[in-house]
Amino acid sequence: MESRRERKKREVRRQLADAALRLFSERGYDGTTVAQIAAEADVATKTFFNHFRSKDDVLFADSGPRAPVPLKVLADRQPGETPAQLLLRAYDAMLGDYLTEGIGRHDPESMARFTKLIMSEPALRGRALQLDQEVQREIADGLLRAFPDTLDEIAAAAAVGAMSGGARGAALKSLELGQSEEEFWAALRRGVEIGLRGLPG
Repeated sequence: MESRRERKKREVRRQLADAALRLFSERGYDGTTVAQIAAEADVATKTFFNHFRSKDDVLFADSGPRAPVPLKVLADRQPGETPAQLLLRAYDAMLGDYLTEGIGRHDPESMARFTKLIMSEPALRGRALQLDQEVQREIADGLLRAFPDTLDEIAAAAAVGAMSGGARGAALKSLELGQSEEEFWAALRRGVEIGLRGLPG
């Protein structure tokens, strides 16, 4: 069970991440300082540095705990479950965790702001890509452990990459189309399924 101290720490991190995303969107990344982020979140600047090393770290506040969620599912393969079915179950668990605990980007509007910011800043785009690759590698390793007799390293990496690419492509297009929150999450799930199972027909 999460302690009161851990819960308070998570709440402060979320406040800082949400404040940073708002200010970056309004003033630009370069035009926003750590002191301004702290003030927007109603905490001291020292408190910011108790949680993050720099202002770009705050944008990726929810990237750390994501991998253990799907890894736990992958380690619990059910009898008769295929690689695609297991990956879909791991994705659903990861998404559920993100919607419950994810810091900063809780809805399509916030995610659109985040995506626009990442795409406009080369350094942030590189950081996001690096983190995504690290998570994909961990999930591919977990998938390989679940299917040691039927998959090899290339197949596992390709499956996870296809799932991730399908999700990313569908999400970006849904945001571009200005779809509703319900449509956005449906598009994301559809992208995952197409990535793993291919186009219908």
